[in-house]
Amino acid sequence: MSSPRLETQALACERDWRVLFEQLDLRLDAGDMLQVRGPNGSGKTSLLRLLAGLMQPSAGQVLLNGQPLAQQRGELAERLLWIGHAAGIKGLLSPEENLAWLCALHRSASPAQVRQALAAVGLKGFEDVTCQSLSAGQQRRVALARLYLNAPPLWILDEPFTALDQQGVVQLEAHLAAHCRHGGLVVLTTHHPVSEKPPGYRVLDLGQPSP
Repeated sequence: MSSPRLETQALACERDWRVLFEQLDLRLDAGDMLQVRGPNGSGKTSLLRLLAGLMQPSAGQVLLNGQPLAQQRGELAERLLWIGHAAGIKGLLSPEENLAWLCALHRSASPAQVRQALAAVGLKGFEDVTCQSLSAGQQRRVALARLYLNAPPLWILDEPFTALDQQGVVQLEAHLAAHCRHGGLVVLTTHHPVSEKPPGYRVLDLGQPSP
């Protein structure tokens, strides 16, 4: 795994003529976990989408490994994994088909690796069931199975604990912390209080005024 480094320089975001945040400077290195907090409408999801290269900032820039995201469009899928608040899976496809499709778009994985990832998130025996017949928590697990599939070193996750039961929450926390301990980098939003924190854990509260 390469050692990721994520930075923002004077980053600003404006939505509907309203400034959500500005002059945001961050530096995150391998092993770090950043939890972004704040009230609804404070810009948490917008910040994550900026960090993932899915939006353009109103001002400032995002750097990944020292280079602007805008110069890495073709390589971003190899360098970061984005999982949004919605599960982002197709209901008419099975979990196995969904993961195979996502891997074909981004990072290749064998059928055996796909089945192993689904087993890791508790979906053994559900590989061939259509996702529309799964519970919300199981659909979330399908999306999170991507974290077990030769995932890039940088994970950007918007409310990843949504719809998970207690066992799923504990398992995901442990997996995220282990990823950081092995040199990965995680940025996430969540209303869930994180219990298992890696040494590089920190919080950014967008609801707090800048000093």
